[in-house]
Amino acid sequence: MARKFLYAIALLIVMVIAALLALRIWSAELTRFAFVPRGPFEVQAPLRAGAYDDPAMWVSRPGKQNDPAQYRPEGTPAAPRGSAWVFFIHPTSYLARDHWNGPVADKDSRYRTSLFVRGMASAFNGEAAVFVPYYRQAAFGSFLVNRPETLQARAVAYRDVREAFRAFVAAAPADAPIVLAGHSQGSLHLLHLLQDEVKGTPLASRIVAAYMIGWPISPAHDLPQTGLPACSAPDQTGCGLSWLSFADPPDAKLMLDTYRAEPGLDGKPKGTEPVLCTNPLNGGSAPDAPGTANLGTMVSSMDLTTGKLTKLGIPARCDAKTGLLMIGEAPDLGPYVLPGNNYHVYDVPLFWANIRADVARRSAAWLAQREAQGAAKRDGASK
Repeated sequence: MARKFLYAIALLIVMVIAALLALRIWSAELTRFAFVPRGPFEVQAPLRAGAYDDPAMWVSRPGKQNDPAQYRPEGTPAAPRGSAWVFFIHPTSYLARDHWNGPVADKDSRYRTSLFVRGMASAFNGEAAVFVPYYRQAAFGSFLVNRPETLQARAVAYRDVREAFRAFVAAAPADAPIVLAGHSQGSLHLLHLLQDEVKGTPLASRIVAAYMIGWPISPAHDLPQTGLPACSAPDQTGCGLSWLSFADPPDAKLMLDTYRAEPGLDGKPKGTEPVLCTNPLNGGSAPDAPGTANLGTMVSSMDLTTGKLTKLGIPARCDAKTGLLMIGEAPDLGPYVLPGNNYHVYDVPLFWANIRADVARRSAAWLAQREAQGAAKRDGASK
């Protein structure tokens, strides 16, 4: 009996080792098998006219009960509320492979969306208002392949986001400063919003900053099409920020290969140049920042429903070769670190307090600039 037991244990160990080896060798293939939708793309009709006049189409907006974007983790310092209106596009929360686009009413993805908004959009709730729309997001698996269905699914999602953005602009005061933000898939749609709805319009002068977090952006082929320069100073306005968080040693091959296989916003092929990297600890003023500059990381509970601001001393460094944001030795923030030491889920929580301070600083700078411009016009008129 003892010998049979030992044989069983040995067999289990061999099976575990084999499984780990398979994951190491075929991790990309297994990931695609697990998440890429199996069925054909389903043509989606546009949303009904005025769909985003319905509060039920918003995860977050002023007056929403139990609004996850208004969550404040334990330790959030009291501060005056800013004047900017925030439009935040949530990341992918539809993980099933039943559809290429996640239904807005899908129970599981709505729950995950709420968790993501609580952990990410909450960093922006020091401002006047935060709007986060539901939309028929492209499925997680659609980002793992380059197929016609991939672009079709993204087009459906973007069409919804664009309608939500137009409703947001209509609801915001005509002279209010605007902060645009997103994460992952949300940042991809934000890139297109900037290109299609903001660049070259009166809205462009109202943009405090665009936080395009968790999506690789080409400084040569994507950023110029948004009409925004990269943020290079902590009080700069009308600029864009982006970063992709990795711990040592990083493995971003699957992500970067997928990114480089697609053309940029200008329609041209991307090269191997580094992606856009803004150091969130100093607002882009330098590529490196020590852990002492980190004002607070939001450490979430295991189920991501609560969090506490904690000074863990996590540094940040923009890698000159790849553009990845390196955070040093892997911190223990929870079980959701992706393969390759990819801290994608924690892109915002890692620097939660710094992002909050960054938004407040840029918003105040935008207001100061507007007041100075108004004073100059008044002086000119009086002469």
